[in-house]
This record gives sequence, C-alpha cells and structure tokens, in this order.
Amino acid sequence: MTDRDPLGAVSPLDGRYARYTEPLVEYASESALIRARVRVEVEYLLALADLDATPLAIDTDQRAALRAIYEEFTDDDAARVKQIETEGTDAFAATNHDVKAVEYFLRERLPAGVGSEWLHFGLTSEDVNNLAYRLLIGPAVREVLLEDLRAIRDRLVELAQTHRDLPMLARTHGQPATPTTFGKEMAVYASRLGRAIARVERAVDGLSGKLAGASGTYAAHHVAYPDVGWPAFAADFVGSLGLDHEPLTTQVNPSDDLATLFDALRGVNGILIDLDRDAWLYVSQGYLGQEAGDGETGSSTMPHKVNPIDFENSEGNLSKATSDLAFLAEYLTNSRLQRDLSDSTVKRQIGGTLAHCRIGYVKALAGLEGVVPNAAVMADDLEGTPEVIGEAVQTILRREGDTDAYERIKELTRGERVTLDDFRALFDDLDVDEDVRAELMDLTPATYTGVGDTLVDEIE
Repeated sequence: MTDRDPLGAVSPLDGRYARYTEPLVEYASESALIRARVRVEVEYLLALADLDATPLAIDTDQRAALRAIYEEFTDDDAARVKQIETEGTDAFAATNHDVKAVEYFLRERLPAGVGSEWLHFGLTSEDVNNLAYRLLIGPAVREVLLEDLRAIRDRLVELAQTHRDLPMLARTHGQPATPTTFGKEMAVYASRLGRAIARVERAVDGLSGKLAGASGTYAAHHVAYPDVGWPAFAADFVGSLGLDHEPLTTQVNPSDDLATLFDALRGVNGILIDLDRDAWLYVSQGYLGQEAGDGETGSSTMPHKVNPIDFENSEGNLSKATSDLAFLAEYLTNSRLQRDLSDSTVKRQIGGTLAHCRIGYVKALAGLEGVVPNAAVMADDLEGTPEVIGEAVQTILRREGDTDAYERIKELTRGERVTLDDFRALFDDLDVDEDVRAELMDLTPATYTGVGDTLVDEIE
C-alpha cells in the first residue's frame, strides 16, 4: 500500500529478500486479500441472482460489470477499501471492519439496478474470509512453490543421472562406511522430494470452504427462504470457486484442510533441510566444489573461501518456515466454542510463512546449481579407507562357509590402520578356491558400490 525503501522494511521478507518474495505478492499481500474478498462477494451476489426464490435479477451486462470490479481490481481500489475501513468517507463512517468495508466499497460500484441489500446477504465475515484465503493460498502453492520444488527435483534428477556411477565414500554415524555413488545419493533426495511434492499437490487440491452463516446452521438464509436447499446451494457455490465444500462447521471453517497442506509443506521442508545439511557437509569435505560468481566475496577476512551460503540460507529459512507451519496447523484447527477471533491475526502470517518457504526453495536450487562433484577428492578418500571392503570380504567368506569370517575381518580392521596390501596378505593365507581368491583380490573401495548406479533408475 506504500512505496517503502527496502532498507526501511520491518521484515526481511519485504526488504532484503523482496526479489525472492515478489511472486507471492499477488497472493499474500493485503491488496490480494481484499481483491479475493471482493471476488467472493461478487460471485455470491451472482449466485443469489440465479436462485428462482430471490427477486434479484442481474442481466448479462450487469454481470460483466460486476466481475470487472475484481478482474480489473487496482491498487487504488484496494486503497479505497482501506480508507472505508480506517478513515471513512463522505458516505460512510469508518467501519473498523475489513469485510464490512468491502461490502461498502461494492455499494459504490454496483451497476445501476442492482440492489445493495443483496450484498453479503445472510453471510458472516468468516464465510467470505475462509473462501478468500483459500483462493489465494491455492494458487500461491500451485503457481509459485510447487514450480520451485519441481525445479529442485529436476536438478536432483540431473545430478543423479549425470553422476550415477561416481563412487563416493559413505558415512554412517559419521564413520567411513560401505561406498555408494554420488548419483544414487542425489536419487534418494529426488525420489523423496517427488513423493513429498505429490502430497502437497493432493493437499492443495483438497482445500475446502464453508458458507453456512454465523453458527454453521444456514439460519439467516433459511429464515429468509426456507424452501431453498441452502446446503446444496453452498456446495455448488463453493465448488464453483474450485474448492471442496465443508458441510459441517461452526462459524469458522475448522481448517483441517489447511493443516493438511501445512503438514505436507513441512514434509517437503524436512527433506530439503536434510539435503541442505548433507550438501554443506559434502562441501566441507571437498566432495562438492562451488562455482563462485565473478567478484563474489566468500569470506570477509579469508580470501580463499567460498562459503556454502545458499545451503545455509535455505536451511535457516526452511527451519523458520517449518516452525511456523507447525504453529499454523495446530492453531488454526482450534476455536473456542463456535468462534473466537484469535485465528484472524494468525491467518495474516500465512503469507510470511509461504515466503520463508520460497526463499528456502530458491536458495536450495541456487546451491545445487552452483556445485560440481569433485571426483578426485572422492577417489582419494576411497583409496585412503580400504577397510570399508571388510564387509565385502566377510560376506564372500560367509558364502563360502567360513563361520569365523566376521571375527577374522574384525581382528584385522577394528581400530587399526590397514591397507589393501594387508587385505591381500590375508587373502593369500586363506584356504579358498583360486577363483574365490581372485574375486577377493579384485575388491577395491571404488568398485564396491553394489548396484548404486542402476538404482538411479528407481527415482519416482
């Protein structure tokens, strides 16, 4: 509503990170919420006119004019609604009520011949607000966040396929473990993220709205027109907005649908935080090199450094978003008796939460696009930890009937620095067939990666 210097923004979402959160403005701003309320009120008015029971008649030209109010909604229109709410006008005293201000704004814009008495007929503010929020949250997730997530997944698939057979030392409990391939590790994240994206898609497709009046009983509607099937009318109207209908409510939509969506986004964020931390560790180990931009400063004091700031930034923003998503999912699904207003101010934080998600997604993608696997470092690490073939050796010996195989390899390797030559000396002393001895002699950490390369094809 105001042109503020980003350096004066209260939140970094509208300041430092404004270029990343800009795509959410049309869904998460106050102006967007006002426009969505106007849309709900207009479409509801048109739906009333379609009822045989009401004397309200709206012709084709009037319908076009009404829809143009929200389809061509401007910043000046939003400012006018805000003025009606906070200052009042020559015609109206300040409403001090955001939804009532929308009703009075529409009174000013109604085409001639359309009675203002039908605006907001039988509705409570929550009927308008619950629908308006979902008309914004749905496309914010579909058009912005899911597109970001699909881009991350595509990059992970690319890394998995390109480096499917690049051997890499694995670490379990932080210790050297059975080797893997870098591509397989990226495939794990790609597959996890793919499933998590599907959960978000299902959740956003399941957003639901209510239109049942002050206590969820359609009382005002029923007393005015008792012969109208108002629950069926509400179901048709909510469905026309692209939402599922929530038939049993108090004054408020119970928001279980939003909780499901927020939980799905938390699942996505948990996967990406895991990825951010692993990528950070791979950078610290030298497994991943970073492509620095021209003129980029990695450290204010150490010129040699290129810090993994994208992964760190992503982790921080996603951790903040995940905390907020948990709070929203818990808070919005609770209401004292039939209604209290504490959820109203909480819902205004949804946009900020989605903004933290978006920053985290953008930064995770930037980090992934800026890294290159360092095959030489990975190879050196594998060569320096020959003890990881101990599992392979004892497994082959077990296959050959050696019941002491595990203990034999444990004695050789536990707490000891060993080399491939130490293993080969052991192999020379074993009472095994020569083809088995040759099989053992061929073992190296770099080749002990199982079917890691082909597992990349299992990405869902």
